[in-house]
Amino acid sequence: MPNFLYQFKQPCRADFVLKLADLTVLTCQEVVRVVPGKRVVCQALWQDKTVYAKLFFGKNASKYAARDAAGVRWLMDVGIDTPRMLYQGETVGESTQVLIFEAIAPANNAEQIWQNLNQNHRLALAKKIVAEVAKHHNANLLQTDLYLKNFLVSGDKIYTLDGDGIRKFSHLSSEQALQNLAVIWSKFDVLDIEKWQAVLADTYSNARAWNSGLEPAKLANMANRHRLQAASRYADKKVFRQCADVNVIAVRDLLVASSSDANINAPISLPELDALIQPHNLLKNGNTCTVALAEIGNKKIVVKRYNIKNFWHGISRAFRPSRAAISWANAHRLSILDIATAKPFALIEQRRLSFLVGGLRGKAYFLAEYLDLPDVTEYFACTHDKAQRAEAIKNIVALFYKLFLLQISHGDTKATNIKMQGTLPVLIDLDSMRQHRKINVVAHVRDLQRFMQNWQDNASLYNAFVKTFKVTYPDDSMLIKAGITTNKE
Repeated sequence: MPNFLYQFKQPCRADFVLKLADLTVLTCQEVVRVVPGKRVVCQALWQDKTVYAKLFFGKNASKYAARDAAGVRWLMDVGIDTPRMLYQGETVGESTQVLIFEAIAPANNAEQIWQNLNQNHRLALAKKIVAEVAKHHNANLLQTDLYLKNFLVSGDKIYTLDGDGIRKFSHLSSEQALQNLAVIWSKFDVLDIEKWQAVLADTYSNARAWNSGLEPAKLANMANRHRLQAASRYADKKVFRQCADVNVIAVRDLLVASSSDANINAPISLPELDALIQPHNLLKNGNTCTVALAEIGNKKIVVKRYNIKNFWHGISRAFRPSRAAISWANAHRLSILDIATAKPFALIEQRRLSFLVGGLRGKAYFLAEYLDLPDVTEYFACTHDKAQRAEAIKNIVALFYKLFLLQISHGDTKATNIKMQGTLPVLIDLDSMRQHRKINVVAHVRDLQRFMQNWQDNASLYNAFVKTFKVTYPDDSMLIKAGITTNKE
């Protein structure tokens, strides 16, 4: 009989009871984390205490539970703060392996806390986490699954979570340690690391009592490589298969990928999809792309249909990723890199002759959140507060510099593709966006030039952008190439 824990795909309220091998009872109240088909973490009651329980099931449950417990013991043995393990065992019937941990309260994981902190407090938290990683390295321990959510913050204390990712070495080399340090740096925003690299390098050196100074710029480059590799693994591979964030099904020659938390029932037939696109709700009606504003379950959705113009166009598109798939990947890429964009809801691709590897691609649809926001031109036309305008200009220029550091070109930076949420830019229309293997100056210059064309008839805004670009970019060679050097009269 399959373990009932397979039913959990994402965090949710839950109410179930497990009888443990020592005859105590674990009462689960809420599922807080899920690794589908492998592990469920729940907040629970055990022996009249609130606890957190990791429930391992499936083929390798015993192996993963034992590895997690060993990692926790290694942390505790060297005095690194981690929630105390209260129980290691199994359920009656041995179908589920169980680890029970004390609940630290009040506390939140660092990822949750990070979102609500200003720059100064973010730097303070980053320094604490870097110092904690240094403690691991001093003890010859390596956390191989370094994410902010694997650190718990309670007052001034940082607790390390997830013993499963802890590895113990007889001697940890400097290269291993610095690669690991670069991984945690990669979880901070690339613009923050540009500013903080020297401070964080000093924090790590001091915590390890290293006399020779680290090379902050070298570490920042290592961090960016890890950051971009992680973004590519997620956006180019993970979101095209079943995972915690995405549900994937194949039905009637269609491949359907939908966001787990979208809360919409995406149509799963071509007639249903085409019915969403009507003359009265068209936003764009081109030969290769039709865009409509539709409604699904009282939620406004932008539906982009990428059309096949003719037989030869169909042949040319049959073996390549569709533009809908590129938009889907890039929306997830921006999300993981902390760049605002419309939330992706679903990707639907026609796949003919599915017995071939992957099938032959036909029409494709990309469904995304509708943003009822002004574009950048509309924003400046209706915003007259000087402080707000200056802040918006600063944030837009920072977005371009961030894209440059992340080796991303957008491909079409006209005003309508940048929405404004308050003073913050939101990037849309992602089917021409590319993440390059290395910084592509030519592509970035094109993005800058296309953006500045929006202000050719507005000398005041043009000059304000020129001034801010010069302040933001430490090297003005690209600005010179893009012609962003002199003010308009």
